[in-house]
Amino acid sequence: MAYPIRIGVQIQPQHADYAQIRAALAAAEEAGVDIAFNWDHFFPLYGDPDGKHFECWTMLGAWAEATSRVEIGALVTCNSYRNPDLLADMARTVDHISGGRLVLGIGAGWAQRDYDAYGYPFGTAGSRLADLADALPRIKKRWAQLNPPPTREIPILIGGGGEKKTLRYTAEHATIWHGIGAPATIAHKVQVLDAHCADIGRDPAEIERSAKVDVPPEEVADELLAAGITLFTVSTSGPDYDLGLLKSWLAWRDSREA
Repeated sequence: MAYPIRIGVQIQPQHADYAQIRAALAAAEEAGVDIAFNWDHFFPLYGDPDGKHFECWTMLGAWAEATSRVEIGALVTCNSYRNPDLLADMARTVDHISGGRLVLGIGAGWAQRDYDAYGYPFGTAGSRLADLADALPRIKKRWAQLNPPPTREIPILIGGGGEKKTLRYTAEHATIWHGIGAPATIAHKVQVLDAHCADIGRDPAEIERSAKVDVPPEEVADELLAAGITLFTVSTSGPDYDLGLLKSWLAWRDSREA
């Protein structure tokens, strides 16, 4: 399966009023972005740790109404914060509101402040990964039981690079993998993912590969393409939501399609 080159943006819901977030979303869609993400945290990850911040899934419901073309999702949902069956129903609902444009991004979770402040047991990396392994089939099972069902087979994006577990779960359940790191690191993780696919008898070409990019395309695009990446995601934070780097990646995408 050959995937088109796509450009994503992560509009981080921190250090901004919601009107600024919504304006950034509208500007990104107008510019031609393929998918818009937020993230699933309760406090800013950098800058003032007690700065302005908004919740992920409430926002995605609003984004479903505020957009008309782009796919939307979290990069990524923390599995620990919601019962998996509830999360499946939330995703199905946003899928319908958006007309079939939701991507369910999900990961095991790591931000201890979120857990402590909101009363979730932090556990260990191993226990959080075990919870994710339990949640993924439950989510799929709940989708099959809901009335009405999702409008499409909702894509599952798994974020993370853990080679023994996270990439194994990706091979078993995901339609998109998202990684972070230098091109050489990404290339290695892709090889590990492919090996897990071989172990379970899955065609690795069924999984779209995504990476975070924080430099202009001329610096990393060729190496990431060679590693199999076709979805390139730029992050931007409030209050200003500078889309300059995003637009350079959009221009690069369009130049390859010309």
